[in-house]
Amino acid sequence: AYLGGYPRTCSFGSAVGSRNDVGREQFLHYFRDAVDLGDTPAGAGDDWIQRNLPVAAGKNYRGDGTREVLEEIARESGVFVVVGVVEKSGGSLYCAVVYVEPARGVIGKRRKVMPTGSERLIWAQGSPSTLRAVTTTLNTVPVTLAAAICWENYMPLLRQALYAQNVCIYLAPTADARDSWLPLMRTVACEGRAFVLSANQCVRRGELPSWISGVFSTNERVEVEVDGDDGDEERKRSVTAEGQGHGAHHGHAVGNPADFVSPGGSCIVSPAGHVLAGPIWEVSTDDTPDPGADEATGDGLIVSEVDTADCERGRLDLDVAGSYSRSDAFKLSVAGLDLDPPPL
Repeated sequence: AYLGGYPRTCSFGSAVGSRNDVGREQFLHYFRDAVDLGDTPAGAGDDWIQRNLPVAAGKNYRGDGTREVLEEIARESGVFVVVGVVEKSGGSLYCAVVYVEPARGVIGKRRKVMPTGSERLIWAQGSPSTLRAVTTTLNTVPVTLAAAICWENYMPLLRQALYAQNVCIYLAPTADARDSWLPLMRTVACEGRAFVLSANQCVRRGELPSWISGVFSTNERVEVEVDGDDGDEERKRSVTAEGQGHGAHHGHAVGNPADFVSPGGSCIVSPAGHVLAGPIWEVSTDDTPDPGADEATGDGLIVSEVDTADCERGRLDLDVAGSYSRSDAFKLSVAGLDLDPPPL
């Protein structure tokens, strides 16, 4: 999540059967860093999108104004914005994706339905009804977009729910920087006959917030330390679903501040499964441009000009939501979600 952040390496002071005070303070920091878009805990759907929910006396909008800022950015730049956020609503946090059109503002938002591993401690489950695709026009071309967040891409039925909506731009924001991620993205692109855009943050250990990396202030100063026995160092370095071999040390980030805790790996893949751009590794927006790089120039940006007609060309021999689906034999339904393609 770009806004609110991904709390990489932080265990929030938790183990099976126990939570500690330091972890609760860390969660307080994380909760306060999250954005408030003015939606309800259950998700108000179209009523939220269309601003039909009640507004507090003396205010012109719900939430903390993040939605309005995103809409202003899209409007002034003329860019269709898709951004990952950690969203707070009531007393819970949700990992979400927001779609913002220059002319209409926010046209959709979805929440991650299945947090992975220790994410389940800090993020609530979103409603599957929010998996609805959105439509817009990009450079005069009508397109249908949808997003599957991180390891939701390992959920075949969720992927099929997006394919069924005739998505041509499939978004896959992730926290997974393993070598196995790119083959998955190529499979999704080929399977769905869609362009796949996957973005992962590039983060150095020294860029982690202070409430993760060591010392932070509450009513008094608290130093975050590793607890547990001194043995079994291999266990402490075990690979988890959120990172790439960087174990969770009860909130304490140890090691060289220049080390990457997430090396990136953003990529763009064609409907035929060909890699069009990326993956880019260890390229941060704060880096000095590398004139020798094949992809990006130190700004962490990958670009590809695409022809969405390639999606239809690919469906000559494979349409997993239509001619290749055997819908007479296999049935899929998702609670609260219309699987018919949205009108363009």
